[in-house]
Amino acid sequence: MNLNPIQLFDTESSTFTYILVAPGERAAVLIDPVQRHWERDLQHLARLNLELAYILETHAHADHVTSAGKLRELTGAKAAVPGGCGIAPAEVQLADGDLIAFGKDERIVVLHTPGHTAGSMSYLWRGNVFTGDTLLIDGCGRTDFQSGSAQALYDSVTTKLFVLPDDTRVWPAHDYKGQSVSTIGWEKRHNARLANRSGHEFVALMAGLDLPKPKLIDVAVPANQHLGLQHGA
Repeated sequence: MNLNPIQLFDTESSTFTYILVAPGERAAVLIDPVQRHWERDLQHLARLNLELAYILETHAHADHVTSAGKLRELTGAKAAVPGGCGIAPAEVQLADGDLIAFGKDERIVVLHTPGHTAGSMSYLWRGNVFTGDTLLIDGCGRTDFQSGSAQALYDSVTTKLFVLPDDTRVWPAHDYKGQSVSTIGWEKRHNARLANRSGHEFVALMAGLDLPKPKLIDVAVPANQHLGLQHGA
């Protein structure tokens, strides 16, 4: 059964936060929360009578500070993070193929999808895949910092994500064009950076982007490696 997550948005960093819950369940999972929206997120949980079980990060973000530490303290939820991102305070360090169990019988499959960062993870749940910055709608994350690798990202997308069923819904960590959801099939056929492009062509494309350094990277990455707590989240 393919269920839609609850999708929330931060206009400052164009970040999506997701709440996952199955019908009839109270246990919920939150993916990629943003520091300045912790109260908003708690209000959504309270309004829907949900109990937060896990807070997941797709990677240590460079463009915003997480509220994972704050939410963990307030709710008792566990922080689960990619094992290769240096987020030491989290209770759960995830590896490829791990299963995150919540509620009566809910399972999230952990997919290691490096490239944007070396530790980046995607999460597969009930026909939905949460791709972080690995795969965006009609694009992908940059690969020029945080141990990024264009070849690794290409391999992650083509061997881990594009092999999923075509109707799998793609929910990215960011969108800058007013889009909210896509499918694996559409991205395989139409993604402007990845569709019908060889690994060599993709690496050359990414090498020529010449993107500016993220404004918050020197603040955000160290803070996110401490679940945002060193910034008073």
